Amino acid sequence: MTTVPTSGERPTLADVARTAGVSPATASRVLNGFHQVRPETRRQVENAMAELGYARRRSTRDSEPERTGSIAFIVCEEGSRVFSDPFFARVLWGASRELAPTGMQLVLLMLRSPQDYQSAAVRYLRGGSVDGALLVSMHGRCPIDLADVSVPVMFCGCPIGPDAENLCYVDADNRGGAERAVRYLIESGRRTIATIAGPGDMAVGVDRLAGYRAALLDVGRFDPRLIAYGDFGQSSGDHAVQLLLNRQPDVDAIFCASDLMAAGALRALRRHGRRVPQDIAVVGFDDSPIARQTEPQLTTVRQPIEDMGGLMVRELLALIQTPAPHRRRAVLDTRLVVRGST
Repeated sequence: MTTVPTSGERPTLADVARTAGVSPATASRVLNGFHQVRPETRRQVENAMAELGYARRRSTRDSEPERTGSIAFIVCEEGSRVFSDPFFARVLWGASRELAPTGMQLVLLMLRSPQDYQSAAVRYLRGGSVDGALLVSMHGRCPIDLADVSVPVMFCGCPIGPDAENLCYVDADNRGGAERAVRYLIESGRRTIATIAGPGDMAVGVDRLAGYRAALLDVGRFDPRLIAYGDFGQSSGDHAVQLLLNRQPDVDAIFCASDLMAAGALRALRRHGRRVPQDIAVVGFDDSPIARQTEPQLTTVRQPIEDMGGLMVRELLALIQTPAPHRRRAVLDTRLVVRGST
């Protein structure tokens, strides 16, 4: 049953939420103009506001909402992966560098399972501890129901699924970078080009595989048997090379969807007696520090990881300051860096 304030009582946001059948956090999101609210939910809240005659209260001293001075940096990965893959440190450093002059704090939250997404993350974001959140390394569809949180969220990388159209993100040109790398291998005279793709439940893995496929389809040489999958880690690159050589011993080039997987591939190729680049070329993706430490040094696709972290912060701060009714998204350029592995 809907509880309507008695005559003379000024309706509160909690009254609006009860009337609309939503949480106070969701009602607050509608009131503040945040775009991560389903259209039907927005209509429910607006109808409840009209029914109750709700008017937003403004402080006589200050009309701006109270800020916490903190932003959450949420990583959806196991801790061991976060600390072994330099990608996360580089995004975090870029975000911290951009945030430093503002005096705001960055709070790290690591989630290990889908259960953590809806319990720990939503509870934290609804608790009034932060003004916004950066979400990094998302697997599958958006793991957090953004209608349940009252702060803006900016994603690192384009999310997967139908909800992606309503989300804000900063990404690199993963498809274009992968396509450029494979075209370079084709133009270098390589004939049988395999790939070690990233996880299929991450947009970055899907996009880099799409770029690989597009380049080979253009020359009529795409073969699905030349695709192996990894998890972006070094060991998965090692394992994938063994699978590829068993399927197609005459492989003469491998495009790897991360530098760590490429480093693992180099290790496996040495064990199999394959010379790089004489017998087989190897290309990575990221241009992480390990690309200059391998033997030979790794040809790779450079993505501006630190710049992505900084831009995520700038975009999120803009949303915190002035909630936008539309999504904000940016895709940064990548470029091929040629070294000794090709």
